[in-house]
Amino acid sequence: MAPKAANAVVPLIIAVDGRSGAGKTTLAVELAALLREHHTVSLFHLEDIYPGWEGLADGMERYVRTVLTPLASGRPAQWTAWDWTANDDGDTRLTQPADIVVVEGVGAACAAARKLLDVVVWIEADDNLRRTSALTRDGDTYAPFWQRWSDQEERWLAADSPVPHADLLVQGHRGNAVPDQLRRALTGLPQCESLMSMERAARRGLTLQVELVDAFPEAAAVFRELYAGSGCAAWLDSSAAEDPEGRSRFSILADDGGRFGQTVRHAEGRTLVTGGAVTARVSGPFFRWLDGVWGRRAVRSPADYPGPFALGWLGYLGYRLQRETGGRPGQGGDVPPAEMPGQVPDASLLFAGRAVVLDHLEQRTHLLTLHDGSRDPEADAWLDRARGVVLSGGSPAAPGPVPAPRFTVRDTREEYLAKIRAAKAEITDGNSYEVCLTTALTAAAEAPLEPLDVYLSLRAANPAPFAHYFAFPGFAVASTSPERFLRLDPAGRMRAEPIKGTRRRSADLEEDAALKADLRTSTKDRAENIMIVDLLRNDLSHLAIPGSVTVSRLCDIETYATVHQMVSTIDARLRPGSSRAEAVAAAFPAGSMTGAPKISTMAILNRLEGAPRGVYSGAAGYFSLDGAADLAVVIRTLVLEDDDGGTRLTLGVGGAITADSDPAEEWEEVRTKAFGVLSALGTAFPD
Repeated sequence: MAPKAANAVVPLIIAVDGRSGAGKTTLAVELAALLREHHTVSLFHLEDIYPGWEGLADGMERYVRTVLTPLASGRPAQWTAWDWTANDDGDTRLTQPADIVVVEGVGAACAAARKLLDVVVWIEADDNLRRTSALTRDGDTYAPFWQRWSDQEERWLAADSPVPHADLLVQGHRGNAVPDQLRRALTGLPQCESLMSMERAARRGLTLQVELVDAFPEAAAVFRELYAGSGCAAWLDSSAAEDPEGRSRFSILADDGGRFGQTVRHAEGRTLVTGGAVTARVSGPFFRWLDGVWGRRAVRSPADYPGPFALGWLGYLGYRLQRETGGRPGQGGDVPPAEMPGQVPDASLLFAGRAVVLDHLEQRTHLLTLHDGSRDPEADAWLDRARGVVLSGGSPAAPGPVPAPRFTVRDTREEYLAKIRAAKAEITDGNSYEVCLTTALTAAAEAPLEPLDVYLSLRAANPAPFAHYFAFPGFAVASTSPERFLRLDPAGRMRAEPIKGTRRRSADLEEDAALKADLRTSTKDRAENIMIVDLLRNDLSHLAIPGSVTVSRLCDIETYATVHQMVSTIDARLRPGSSRAEAVAAAFPAGSMTGAPKISTMAILNRLEGAPRGVYSGAAGYFSLDGAADLAVVIRTLVLEDDDGGTRLTLGVGGAITADSDPAEEWEEVRTKAFGVLSALGTAFPD
């Protein structure tokens, strides 16, 4: 930014750029009208300053020198307009600075301008539609010059494209909702946060409406009917039939549809937030972005709604985000993105402005919608449809046939045993107490698999209290996780429930009971569990009220369809005024997936594993608009990626290594943890 003049109006300058006919002028005019609700706005059109049909380059130079430079320093801009009839310079005009200055036209975000701009908006539109739009707007006058002007644009863009620098990307020619989508996206940019506080407040002035439907359909049937065709969809599926801790009471089903729907992707230090035709690019750490949008109570649930989710974000945070929470690039199984097959984002979320919540205890259904006081016919239509699906029971939910994939394991048995011995050497040297070593199984199906059918097969064979299914463009996540990473309720109560210690179940009742007893009395498993309990007590204490961190359950045994697990519970109270996103970051990634101490152990894991964990070992769940969150550890999880007409499957597995670990037994634990997923697919561990 240029230096501001003393006592001058300090404008927020927004450039709307794109090729001819992309819809820049219409969008800029309508955006300026919306912004004038709370601000003074000046609007400048570059077409008024281009010096003729060969004047793109000269026009950009004039614009930067005589218009943008003074406005960016808070001074009026005096500039010479071009007289298109006389084909010469025309009258002198004045553009005043204002709260917000919107400049639009080809080259508005050229390289010389970008250092003076606060926000760059780039509009992308189909070439044929652009030409038709431009000629319709400007008529026969423009037709003879279309190609001449287009060639100038191409030469400029070949040398200096604003697209990589754009804060907001707009898919042009998308209808009347785009200006409002653009205004909403602006409020999410850090550089607009202060000036657009009124718009941000309006964004938070939302109400949650809940409709009770006295019916309880099968969750899979509802999901298939409402969301199987959605580009982005989420199903937090409390599919465990028995859960004494009450974690399986609610299932949440949603997609990114409707007026408020968004998708969020984070990779390489940038968060992309897409709502309708507009994508915002927010540079910086993911947890910083999360803190900006979540954590303050934006809605309150009706008194008669018992559900824990009040609409908001659903999805996963991949293990690679550990770079933001203590792990440095190159640590914790981190590798450069070029080496990561499939390019699954570090984090993917969708924002649900409407959802179906199934109450397993009361055997009833709640339909949730978000409102901002204006009429929303689309929300009304969705309610009608969802109500009908719930009452009718939805579509048949049985999974279709899933071909049994043949997996390969990244590490052979001997290679993994060697890594276990290396981990034990690190422990002996005092560099760690516990190393949670992992590997991965992969398979390549030549024909595309239906991810939802794969997930339905998993949940049928291995129901779990934190099972979840996410569908995103190009990939899906299908998980039967039994482990809670972190719950944070609106009152600030925090809970973590780490799992350390596993035994495969037996069909023989006596043998099964013996396996459970063996786990309960295992000194090694108890030591592993207690080390992670101590680590999590430390993680939660960073933002907890002093003295509030307690262990309410230590080394208890929980039984699932395919395994027995040793589980503990740590509770704490968040300090008033503390950042909820920071509380999540302080505990991320789950200590049960790293070992202790966390930072040094992640460095060891990188050296030993030498490959990315991806989604595996991260966290998955929701961030609710009432400030609540509930996240599972991503284990017992398949990632399914589109792969050249087929499907690539990845399953992460591993176990905790301590000083007294027996390498052969640890390898068997890896096989045990993979069994639930592999058996559901009709395949076996690749010995």
